Amino acid sequence: MTIVYDGDCPFCNNYVHLMALRKAVGNVDLIDARTADPTAKELAERGYDLNEGMVAIYGGKVYYGSDAVILISSVTNAETWLARLVAWLLRSPGRAKFLYPYMKFGRRVTLRILGKPLI
Repeated sequence: MTIVYDGDCPFCNNYVHLMALRKAVGNVDLIDARTADPTAKELAERGYDLNEGMVAIYGGKVYYGSDAVILISSVTNAETWLARLVAWLLRSPGRAKFLYPYMKFGRRVTLRILGKPLI
């Protein structure tokens, strides 16, 4: 599994680490979309706006935005009560698609407060 996310966003960063993916799926490549990583660059060139959503690549398929969090939350091996709650909330397509715009808004506000530019 490969996950491309905003490494400067505290929520994004905490989410990908909270989900304990390595225990669930084995090898996981975490890629900060702010770096010059070729995968992030290729995704941007293919039209994935990494300011609008994270990307998960799994089984040769690209999952974007709410679909990425649904996938991540569905395969997680969450150990803490907080991780289990977040995974439960976001593994439901209905809840994830409803919550994802609010999550993006919270990310933008947080980045602005922290003085960080968008990707």
